Amino acid sequence: MINAINKKHQSKVNRAVKTLVKYNALNDLRNIADSNGEEKIYKKLDRQCLNSFDKYLDIVSELPARERTQIEKQLY
Repeated sequence: MINAINKKHQSKVNRAVKTLVKYNALNDLRNIADSNGEEKIYKKLDRQCLNSFDKYLDIVSELPARERTQIEKQLY
């Protein structure tokens, strides 16, 4: 869990982290499907990755820059 710098942003930070972790898991599965040549599964996971990352961007856009920076530092 990542603690927000400003506690009033904690719920959005938690949602952003949860969504980014989900995206990373889906991305790993998508890479595996791509390397195995499973095109149907790849397309499904690609769509889910796009939706998940768009949701992450929506959440992060509502946070101050320092909160975004903290999330990116700790997860990458």
